Amino acid sequence: MAIPYPHFIASEKAAMEAGLLAPSSSPSVILTQDDLKKIAAYKAVEYVESGMVLGLGTGSTAKHAVNRIGELLRQGKLKDIVGIPTSKMTHEQALSLGIPLSDLDSHPVVDLAIDGADEVDPYLNLVKGRGGSLLREKMVESACKKFVVIVDESKLVNYLGGSGLAMPVEVIQFCWKFTAARLQKLFQESGCVAKLRTFGEKEEPFVTDNGNYIVDLYFNKSIGDLKVASDAILQLAGVVEHGMFLDMATTVIVAGELGLTVKNK
Repeated sequence: MAIPYPHFIASEKAAMEAGLLAPSSSPSVILTQDDLKKIAAYKAVEYVESGMVLGLGTGSTAKHAVNRIGELLRQGKLKDIVGIPTSKMTHEQALSLGIPLSDLDSHPVVDLAIDGADEVDPYLNLVKGRGGSLLREKMVESACKKFVVIVDESKLVNYLGGSGLAMPVEVIQFCWKFTAARLQKLFQESGCVAKLRTFGEKEEPFVTDNGNYIVDLYFNKSIGDLKVASDAILQLAGVVEHGMFLDMATTVIVAGELGLTVKNK
């Protein structure tokens, strides 16, 4: 979808650096949704400083931030950056860009992480993991001092699960049907339907970077207290992690028809 993008002080610099807006551009420039993601990502990278340990997110929005970090390193505008990737895909992308990489074993405290999200509620709680990288994302992003989230406005919801799309739960392969049935029963009052994530024409089970399956939960109404729900999910044997990222985001950058909105905790 292409939408007009007006000039706004908060986002014009990011748009220019992304190569999507020239200083002499007219007040209305037609940009695609991916262009908006790129502008939001470039805005997020403005938080990066030389010498930082960075959590490198995964997904269609985060890839723009990783590309920008690699570009600034090549230009010499950033130095002494260490990246900690949240997936094998991001690891390969960062290596191709020449970003030095490490892990949480060597750097247990991360200065800043930049990543996308699938849902954001009014309190900056998130649903993540529809790309399948929720466990590594949560490990890295829970270890960071600042967590900047970049989304387009379609990801804003009144409550987590409110989009009607998946809230993922990573589970071990052993007796996954048993675990899925327990998850569905746990939220039966919210009309929960639990489905194994599959891919391809043969509908093979999706396998995460950690060798696990993902059970996607779909709700037709709010699941209530999120911390109670989180604890209940994690108490089920067979569950590895869920896609609710509660009280983790420190800043959310939202790209929309009116430019960028920056929300801070």
